[in-house]
This record gives sequence, structure tokens and C-alpha cells, in this order.
Amino acid sequence: MGWQDYLDREQDRFVAELKDFVRIPSVSAKPENAGDVAAAADWVAARLTKAGMEHAEVIPSAGHPVVYADWLHAGADKPTVLIYGHFDVQPAEPLELWTSPPFEPQVRDDRLYGRGASDDKGGMFIPILAAEALLAETGALPVNVKFFFEGQEEIGSPDLPPVVEANAERLKADTIFSSDGLQWREDMPQIVLALKGLVSLEITVTGPRGDLHSGLHGGGIANPAQALSHILASLKSLDGMIAVEGFYDDVLPLSAADRAAIARVPYDEAAYLAETGAPAPFGEPGYSTRERLWARPTLDINGLTSGWQGAGTKTVLPSKASAKITCRLVANQSPERIFERIRAHVEAHTPAGVSVEVARLPGRADPFLVPAGHNATAAAAQVLEEVYGKAPYQTRAGGSIPVMTTLLETLGVHAVMFGFSHDDENLHAPDEFFRLSAFRRGQTAYAKLLEKLGGA
Repeated sequence: MGWQDYLDREQDRFVAELKDFVRIPSVSAKPENAGDVAAAADWVAARLTKAGMEHAEVIPSAGHPVVYADWLHAGADKPTVLIYGHFDVQPAEPLELWTSPPFEPQVRDDRLYGRGASDDKGGMFIPILAAEALLAETGALPVNVKFFFEGQEEIGSPDLPPVVEANAERLKADTIFSSDGLQWREDMPQIVLALKGLVSLEITVTGPRGDLHSGLHGGGIANPAQALSHILASLKSLDGMIAVEGFYDDVLPLSAADRAAIARVPYDEAAYLAETGAPAPFGEPGYSTRERLWARPTLDINGLTSGWQGAGTKTVLPSKASAKITCRLVANQSPERIFERIRAHVEAHTPAGVSVEVARLPGRADPFLVPAGHNATAAAAQVLEEVYGKAPYQTRAGGSIPVMTTLLETLGVHAVMFGFSHDDENLHAPDEFFRLSAFRRGQTAYAKLLEKLGGA
């Protein structure tokens, strides 16, 4: 394979270029780094052109930009592949916990350390290099390829939907692959078949106009903190079932094949409890811990606020109490329908003597589930088996990636996660790193994937 020789020969250059990329502090969450995110977009557009892509363009949005480029000369009888990734990164703080400065990348023990090295600069650079190698050695790509990289994934892609909609014709593709993704272990691949959706809300219970003396008014008026505790207790039964009427109505049940695929993935409950520090597993009855984590919906209280929070005691009857809640959703649940069902439940279970408000908070994503028999997923699994020498686990993730549903809703295509990071690479934490072995393996895998999709 000439393209493999090219990849092997150019690795030192590729690593040096990745270092240059990581040096750009493209932190999307911090306004003072907006210029750096734009600089990263320019770097990506220029690097796509250098790789042989055409029509490279930095596309503005209401916030951070996106980058598009393509190579469309494989012919109308060949599929069009869209490859997604992101070039923005998380804040690097706390800086004192880094062994080396986060934006001064260093290679140690065949690992590249630096903020964004794994999530997702190394990952999104991989398919660019695979395409470059194919073009350099064969003069053509086996499929038509489009690249679509964004600069705001780490803040939830708030401005991406209108950009995708406005460029829907340009982004149109037969298959979509996300270079932002994980493999199970360094020696074990995975295919992620599902992601959870998300709805965020806050319940606020209000009583008197201000905090009152509990000796003078306790027993005379309702206590908002106690009222809120009754509401929150009503949301779940003691065995972990969510008690909101209609909450489970739209949930797709797990098939026997789904449960078998989940059970095939090794799980050590003692190790899980040691990792979390929890005394015992807990959750919806009738499902394993892994099934609950990956494939069942949740309702969690994330924060509580009311009354005196300082040291010692202050004998007040608080005027207000609030709780922040998130639900992780599974197919086919709707964030909007779930919010309305929770609001109706809260209003029906609010004690007398207080008023209640249920408000949506930022943080929304639809659940994502790859359909059975999905051709692009099958092709990706075959390539991973070739590269790793073993069939990938079929997994699901409890997290949410809004862009997956944005692409599905606008382009009508289920994306496949085909990334080569690992969850132990300190993503979002100090000393983030990317295994250079995975960097090399990913380039081979993407080149094989494009060839397979092209019918080779």
C-alpha cells in the first residue's frame, strides 16, 4: 500500500504539525480567546488546502466559526463522505496541575501532552492526513469527501444548527463520520451506537417576601425548603423508578440483541464502585448497572439552594428554595415533552402555601441511536476489526453530543463515531495527552475506511 508507506514516512512531520495546532489556545468558553479560535480555524483551512482539498473556507457563525473543504472528483457513482470534528478546546485551568504548560506541547513516552491534543485536535487531524496520503500516492480519493469542522463543540455548539441548515446542500452526504470519539482500549476497538439526550431545568419554590424568624413565623406559613423537598421526593420512588407520569412512554425498549451486545462488554462492578467511591450500585430495577448507564433514561438533582448555608445556625424560615435538575434521555424521548411532563408533575405535587416555577435551562440535546443494519456502521466495524485484529465492542454512551442530532435532523444521515482517543487521556483535565500510537493507527484506519466505502 503506497499510502501506508507515505504515512510511515511522514510521521515526524505530522507530529510537528500537530504540535503547531495544539499551540493555538482555541478555548471557546473564554471570550478573550475568541481570536485564538479564529486562528485555529484559519490553520485548519490552510492545512486542508495543503492536503489537497479544495474550496476550503472559514464560515462565520453567530459565535465561533466553522471550516469547510471538499474533494469531489471520485465521480457520481461513488458515495460522498462527510467527516466532522472540532478544533476548539476546554479551558486549561488549573494551570498549576500541568506537568508541562498546556499550550506548549511535549512528547513523552510516545504521548503528546497538551490541551486539545486528544479532544479533538489529534482526532480531527487524522482523516486530513489519511486523505493527503491517498491523494499523494494515487492522485485521487476513492470517494467524494467533505470536511466540516467546528469551533464551539466544547460549549455545546449553540450556533451550529443555523450554519448547518444554511449550508445543507453543500454538506449533503451519503455517510457521516465523526472524528471526535473514543476507542475502548488501546488494544480493543468499539463502535458507539447510541448517545443520550439532555434536558435541563430549575424548580423554584417561593413563600414569604423574605427570610423570616422561624420562632415568630414557623408553623404559621409554609416553608419553601420543606415544600421543595416534598416535590423532589415525589419525582422518584425509593427503588429508583422515575415517578413522573408519562416519563417512560416514548422509551424504545432494549431488545434481547441489545442486551446481549451490552453484556458482551466486560464490566467489573467492584472496580466501578471503587472508581466512584459509592457503597453500592443503585437505579431503575430490572436492568444491569451498565444498561442503566448506557441505555435507560435518568433524572438527577444537580444542585440545591435554600436558607442559611454558612457555619453554625441561623434560625430562619427561608423565602425561597430551588433545585437544578437534568435528565439524560434515550430514543425516542423528546426534551420538550419530558420538560412539560416534569412541569405538570411538579405543579400537581406542590404543597399548599407556596408558589412554584419550573424553568428550562441551557443544555438540550436529542438522544441519538444508530438504526440496526446501518451500512456505514458496518463498514466502520469491519475496518476496526482489520486494524485491531478483533471485532469491536458495540457500546453506548451516557453523554450527549448535540451535533449528532443536528446533522441527522438537517441532513437526514446518522453519523458514525470513528475517533481514536481513549477515556484515560485526561480529556478536559490537566495533563491531557494523545497516544501517538493511536494517532498512527487512526490514519491507517481512515485510509482503509475511505477505500472500503469506495468499493475497494
